[in-house]
Amino acid sequence: MSQILISGASGMVGQALCASLESDGHQVIRLVRNPSQLSETGTVLWSPVDQAIDGDTLKSLGRLDAVVHLAGEGIAAARWSTTQKARIRDSRIVGTRLLANTIAGLPEPPGTLVSASAIGFYGDRGDDWVEESDQPGDMFLSDLCRDWESETDPARQAGIRVVNHRIGVVLSKTGGALQKMLLPFKLGFGGRVGSGKQFWSWITLDDLVASIRHVIDTESIAGPVNAVTPTPATNLQFTRTLGKVLVRPTLFPLPAFIARVMLGEMADELLLASARVRPGVLEQTGFAWSHPELDGALRHALQ
Repeated sequence: MSQILISGASGMVGQALCASLESDGHQVIRLVRNPSQLSETGTVLWSPVDQAIDGDTLKSLGRLDAVVHLAGEGIAAARWSTTQKARIRDSRIVGTRLLANTIAGLPEPPGTLVSASAIGFYGDRGDDWVEESDQPGDMFLSDLCRDWESETDPARQAGIRVVNHRIGVVLSKTGGALQKMLLPFKLGFGGRVGSGKQFWSWITLDDLVASIRHVIDTESIAGPVNAVTPTPATNLQFTRTLGKVLVRPTLFPLPAFIARVMLGEMADELLLASARVRPGVLEQTGFAWSHPELDGALRHALQ
């Protein structure tokens, strides 16, 4: 049985990961921000905004086998104003800095830190394949991911194995992009966005959880890991497949200029940018996707 500390445990990915680990008998310790969420066991209070964490409780736990850091303001939670972009950035930079410094200073540092990142790291790459060794792009999310990942350095310098998990579009009906798409598609108003030629690199929620567990268990893995399937789809392919699965037409395209009017800068980075991402590290270390093809993945996610 492993003892694993998780931030962002109440989010879509965090809940699924906690359930998976606990079902296999692992002990999950949740980092929580609200004192009302504290329980006798299994929780540690922290406040990234105040750069505060209950270090005494952490030390009392003994050696943690792994830490998984998932916390952060939702990227698409609100239209990107200067203030909202600062909230998104600070929630990741400040929280990661606090957690990395804290676990690096523990009497018995954990063996592994898996810290969430995103394929937004690569920016807009058109039809080119990108891999973990590629340099960051030149967009807001690229800069954010680069700086976000660099905040894990104190843990790395303390001898902790650090994995920066670059997550793609997560397919789940309980949250994320797919959930937002369901209503218009079910009403028959779905269609491609912009040219539809931009690549979306995706992964089901179940496979994302499995990939996190894979990198925890595989000691040879360190550094960036692309958490996507080997089969990215263009936006046109994605929308047509979703329409087929829902048995709905996809005849209503969303022109790029309308997307920009509706969402501003967020449209360019989240909907119109193209990232054709190869999961090289997962492939090389024998990870097996349960849902590698889009049709089956969408049918599974929508069950």
